[in-house]
Amino acid sequence: MEQVASDVDAMTDEEVSEELRRELHESDLRDVRIAGLAARFAAGEVWDDAGYVSPIDWMRFNCHQTSTAAANFIAVGEAMQRLPESIQAVSDGAIGFAHVVSMTRTADAVGASFNESALLKKALENSPGKFHYLCNNYRHAAARERYESEQAELVHNRRLSINKWEDGSVSLSGILDPVGGAALITALAPLSKKSGAHDDRDLEHRQADALVELASGGEQKAQVQVMSSLETLLGAAGAPGAHMEHSSMPISSTTVQRLACDSSITRVLLDSESVVIDVGRARRVVAGPTKRALNARDGHCRWPGCDRPASRSAAHHLVHWIHGGATDLDNLILLCHRHHWMVHEGKWQLVHLSSGDDGRMLAIPPTLTFGPPARGPD
Repeated sequence: MEQVASDVDAMTDEEVSEELRRELHESDLRDVRIAGLAARFAAGEVWDDAGYVSPIDWMRFNCHQTSTAAANFIAVGEAMQRLPESIQAVSDGAIGFAHVVSMTRTADAVGASFNESALLKKALENSPGKFHYLCNNYRHAAARERYESEQAELVHNRRLSINKWEDGSVSLSGILDPVGGAALITALAPLSKKSGAHDDRDLEHRQADALVELASGGEQKAQVQVMSSLETLLGAAGAPGAHMEHSSMPISSTTVQRLACDSSITRVLLDSESVVIDVGRARRVVAGPTKRALNARDGHCRWPGCDRPASRSAAHHLVHWIHGGATDLDNLILLCHRHHWMVHEGKWQLVHLSSGDDGRMLAIPPTLTFGPPARGPD
């Protein structure tokens, strides 16, 4: 090791950069070969005979790999026959193994709709991180129902553990879906900035203080920016996902429609060439006298049996404004966050009962599901 360090110190900057490029290319080639070996190993019985629950488990303990790394090796190895152009591009040094991992996961997700040549063109032009994001947009365009089902499952998997210690301190541990996480980050960001030169709190301390301030009330609603094409907002087939500030994952068209109902977001609409064609102000849809009248009329969430107050509910268009629905009281009701999510991403339907029933609503569950059943946040 000392000799290696000495050799590196003796190199010029140009020699170091060239050697680094060469070594990482060799590493990518080795990873492709490892992937082939991993897939062949996974198809055998050695790991089972040795008492491990899976080939991934065997690789964790015997090859010193994380579960994610082991799973990626196996997945790429199993998909090699489907990715001849991509494997050749790695051999040529045009892309890296990380690109192939994203390519493989995309192929698995979209099935027969997968187009290697179209994605490889994007891989050649982008870094692995940007390519991973583009692959998620591709998944939304090629298999929107499955993508939305997976996003709904992420919401269902939200968890927050709150534990109180003997001295009254509280510890938090949990996980949020991309949209929920982006909303929290957006709300905390302005409150967790340093308050001046005298502020010596570290970031974690400031974020904890911001969370307490947010929970204590008196704050303004976080204003989240969502960039979407008109096709995405309309839910058109083949449309890419939308981009939400502070989230690295594309969000689905149904989520964009919910946020566009009556949320403190800035709406940025793009055309097919990614040129901005419209920017909407926060809370542009229902505000002022209309919102006050809606709060006074409904008083609380209109979902049958829900009594969440108006202060914790948003205005929902029974016929969305993107489909020509009017922004007036006859087309608006209040829905709390959970039930607003269920109407859009959860695909429930709300219909008015007859006028003689005092404007009560009937909630109709989804009749078609794709993958795991969609559920709102518990």
